[in-house]
Amino acid sequence: MRILLPLSLSLSFLTSCSSDPAKAATVDDPLVPPRGLEAAALVTSADNPLTAAKAALGKQLFFDPRLSGSGKMGCNGCHYPEQAFTDGKALSVKDDGKSNTRNSPTMHNVGYLDRLYWDGRAKSLEGNVGAAWKAQLGAKPEEVAARLAAVPAYTKAFQDAFGAPPSETTIVQALASFLRTLRSGDSAYDRFQAGQKDALSADAKAGMDLFQGKAGCVICHTPPLFTNKLFHNVGIGMSAENPDVGAAAKNAFDDPAKKGQFKTPTLRDVAKTGPYFHDGSVATLKEAVKLMAGGGLANPNKDPLLADRGLTDAEIDQLVAFLEALSGNQKFTPPVVPQ
Repeated sequence: MRILLPLSLSLSFLTSCSSDPAKAATVDDPLVPPRGLEAAALVTSADNPLTAAKAALGKQLFFDPRLSGSGKMGCNGCHYPEQAFTDGKALSVKDDGKSNTRNSPTMHNVGYLDRLYWDGRAKSLEGNVGAAWKAQLGAKPEEVAARLAAVPAYTKAFQDAFGAPPSETTIVQALASFLRTLRSGDSAYDRFQAGQKDALSADAKAGMDLFQGKAGCVICHTPPLFTNKLFHNVGIGMSAENPDVGAAAKNAFDDPAKKGQFKTPTLRDVAKTGPYFHDGSVATLKEAVKLMAGGGLANPNKDPLLADRGLTDAEIDQLVAFLEALSGNQKFTPPVVPQ
């Protein structure tokens, strides 16, 4: 049994120096982490240092349908800003109209992860972006680069950001740079931790206590990112005739012991990212909380960390109230895409 004390103490670790947290200004610079994530370290690439010019270019590209094979679907086709860059569907639809086999996860705070996709098969954000660009959007990189090179505003933006023209490498690096700036923080929880004691409702405070203690959520959903970046089998989808093996797949960890394991999702903005789990099989946050607090779904490979916590309906509601308090305060303005 893991000891909860060090993890629960981390909930109170990130305390702001501000004498008046209620009046503390929200940081709008995308290169500056929001309140609550000051101590978290971005996972960066040595050959793609983060700059404002790259991020701004990547933001335009993310919303440009010219990146897809059809020329009709941008990355934002599966990642809507108002839904924490998810799409609200159990399974997203590709550029060719076919359905994915997994749910679209939030893009918020992906820059802090060292393994991407639900099964962890991508070992860098650039790797994730490049694969998704081709598989999800059906892109042919050379054709896309040529389309972009024909747009004077893009020619200048690529030169400003990379000193090079559009190419598969520079397009991927720009998109990855933009995603590293999608950081969710300054939530009611973060403001409470910074000293604004009225930032959380009584139910949310009770839910935070449950999260740290009786419910045991903090074991896997560790602050400040509210994920341990690890992979666990909670039983979702394991009753299917041919279940998704997750991290055990050959293109992921290729480890039979990881059958049915999927990444621990961040709980930041979780109130906006339903339906839940890798297959989108649970519609509401309350249902998802009840399932996890009840010990997940039985299967031979279920993680032993999962157990029925014996929570009452009132305690489930308090946990949901706390999770709702993890919604970030970031504001997003869509870009103007060059014509």
